[in-house]
Amino acid sequence: MKLKPRTLAKTILKAIRRFPAIVLTGPRQSGKTTLLKMLFSDTHTFVSLENPDVRIRAKEDPIGFLEQFSPPVIIDEIQYLPELLSYIKTRIDGHRKAGQWLLIGSQNFALMHNVTQSLAGRAAILSLLPFSFSERIGNAENTKDVSQWIKELNIKNKYPKGISLSEVLLRGFYPEIACHKNVDRQLWCSSYITTYLERDVRNLANIGDLSQFERFLRLCATRTGQILNISELARDIGISVPTAKRWLSLLETGHQIYLLYPYYKNIGKRIVKSPKLYFNDSALCSYLLGLNNAQSLLNGPSFGNLFETMIVCDFLKRFLHFGEKPSMYYLRSRDGLEVDLVLEWAGKIHLFEIKSAMTITPKHITALKRMKQELGSQIKTAAIISCSDDSFLIEKNIANYNWKTILSM
Repeated sequence: MKLKPRTLAKTILKAIRRFPAIVLTGPRQSGKTTLLKMLFSDTHTFVSLENPDVRIRAKEDPIGFLEQFSPPVIIDEIQYLPELLSYIKTRIDGHRKAGQWLLIGSQNFALMHNVTQSLAGRAAILSLLPFSFSERIGNAENTKDVSQWIKELNIKNKYPKGISLSEVLLRGFYPEIACHKNVDRQLWCSSYITTYLERDVRNLANIGDLSQFERFLRLCATRTGQILNISELARDIGISVPTAKRWLSLLETGHQIYLLYPYYKNIGKRIVKSPKLYFNDSALCSYLLGLNNAQSLLNGPSFGNLFETMIVCDFLKRFLHFGEKPSMYYLRSRDGLEVDLVLEWAGKIHLFEIKSAMTITPKHITALKRMKQELGSQIKTAAIISCSDDSFLIEKNIANYNWKTILSM
């Protein structure tokens, strides 16, 4: 089967001409190894530290290991041996040549600490998340960065037909489950969570009670698209607040959740300070919620939150896969005024309300109108992203966009 192109490929090819090393992080099964093999199998030797024999050799004799696998080289699963990075730094400093070291790892505290300490100024640090919607439908090569996307946003833009929202939400965006319809969704999700818990959580974070951590993971799924209350989360699972914070950080650095922080500039004390929690993949999230078919998904109370989660995480991918730092926020005042997604770009603010309804009326733009009044000329865009069949103007300068129009650009 032909592999789907990835948007990040262009960013990697740009970075490899400039940096001696590239550190590619992201969750398991997001396609990191596949992408680098696809791009560099003819030019780089591949070695994986997941192999216990290889890992022991590298740990006991790092200099001999790096002599055996001399650059240009791809080293996979580098998180198992982050101390190897200091030896790679010495090699880079002795022979600084672009594109020699391609390092792949599931991001975690130890890995990123060592990257920061050892490879600062020597490595481009990039993240590959599961497919964006545009990648999922095979449109990666035409995907636009945020700047171009904003310029070309128009209600006249067309969107791809024949795409089922329930299918997209239930099967999510991990390449294997999204591309191969014969892969059993429930079995894949169950196996992924078990693998994640056993490999990344137990091995890398020294968590003894994995069953309690799995309950914590499920509780996070029930709160996707909601403002995070850490005290409540800790109380419900029976752990301390510091432990809850540590586990949330583990999930965030492992790209299992994303925390969207509030926009506060020029708003003052009216804004709610806590971040909103988003589960990074809708397939895993819906599985953890016990939603296994279209009927239970579309009629359930979590549908709106799952839809919002998909939209927000797709914007996150648009930033990261172009090598850009996400400039994303949400806005909620203490008197109930809320805007789901705020993009800050080129000194302007772009506001988006996310609605899972198909029928959009002027009542849905109340928050957008009030924020336009408060922030005035700072607002460049105010729009709704919804499940409506068409994109149209609701009133002057406030539009409604079909979600496929927004995500397929």
